[in-house]
Amino acid sequence: MLKGLGGLGDMAKMMKTAQEMQGKMAQLQEDLQSMEVTGESGAGLVKATASAKGELRGLDIDPSIFNSDDKEVVEDLILAAIKDAQAKAQERSEEEMRKLTEAMGLPADMKLPF
Repeated sequence: MLKGLGGLGDMAKMMKTAQEMQGKMAQLQEDLQSMEVTGESGAGLVKATASAKGELRGLDIDPSIFNSDDKEVVEDLILAAIKDAQAKAQERSEEEMRKLTEAMGLPADMKLPF
């Protein structure tokens, strides 16, 4: 008599799973904002720190590179450090997303919106 309600149970389970996933993704977004990565260039003479979401947070420049003749080199080192930090932020973000999708039983390569 109530055979048709079995499908509703599956739908309720799917909805609960979707809500859990939404909550976990929101938490991951917060976590990525607080995680930090550091990119560097010039053998560590220039370091850029960014959130795992790619937001630049800090720049550390070794004073030994300050020489007016080397202005272009310093600029290149700064850009390289920032790009390195952004690349590491992207990698960290993807790694954390992979962990989340695997923990939820989803394929590791599944692309979820960020």
